[in-house]
Amino acid sequence: MINKHLSYRTSNPALNSNTFKNVVKKDSLYLDSTMTIRGTVDKTALALCMVVISGYYSFSQANLTLMALGGIIGLFLFLTLIFKKSWAPFIVPLYSISQGFVVGGISYFYNSQYEGIVLQAVLLTILVLFSMLFAYRSKIIKPSENFKLAIFSSIMAIFLIYVIGFFMGLFGTGLSILDPRNSSLASIGFSVIVVAIGAFSLVIDFDFIEEGAEKGAPKYMEWYGAFGLLVTLIWLYVEILRLIAKLRNR
Repeated sequence: MINKHLSYRTSNPALNSNTFKNVVKKDSLYLDSTMTIRGTVDKTALALCMVVISGYYSFSQANLTLMALGGIIGLFLFLTLIFKKSWAPFIVPLYSISQGFVVGGISYFYNSQYEGIVLQAVLLTILVLFSMLFAYRSKIIKPSENFKLAIFSSIMAIFLIYVIGFFMGLFGTGLSILDPRNSSLASIGFSVIVVAIGAFSLVIDFDFIEEGAEKGAPKYMEWYGAFGLLVTLIWLYVEILRLIAKLRNR
């Protein structure tokens, strides 16, 4: 039987080529159940609620230490979960809370300079999420092999730009196209491309979750699928914030 999902290639680092390989049911707390799309949706909603609650607290406190701590803990949990998928029911809630602290701090920074930008970014992120879900379910966008390869290559290029910008920032320069105060057409165009890539990544994430359900992956993979979607959504939200900031500076 031909696999309609074609391959495991994805743009999301949390859903890589081995996401649904070598997962063993005996490692799961749920020995008599398998992954479902509905279960993944429920877990994703719960994880997002945790992000919102901890994010609101971080936003109201305006505590940079809390933001930095959330980033460090989140990175540790991210790397741990990549190698220990069966720990997802425990790690994903903690990861969601830690990333809420980071997102809340970033949101405070942007909102202090551009009033109302957070609400705009949240609404646009939700709009993109449901638009991409509709496009996937209605097969308007089909995650073919070439589509996945193109998104993967784009993600790698963007990641390289982030890394270059980070190291340049250590020497007091940085890349101008990453600066939210840069309202040039080139800078805005770059942000538009990044947001578009993030949106298309959601389609591939949906495809991987559907594949996991079809293959009868262990129940804990619902949490892992939620984790993958959370990574993309947070990235998309932050990039939308950056794009709106650039547009407001024009």
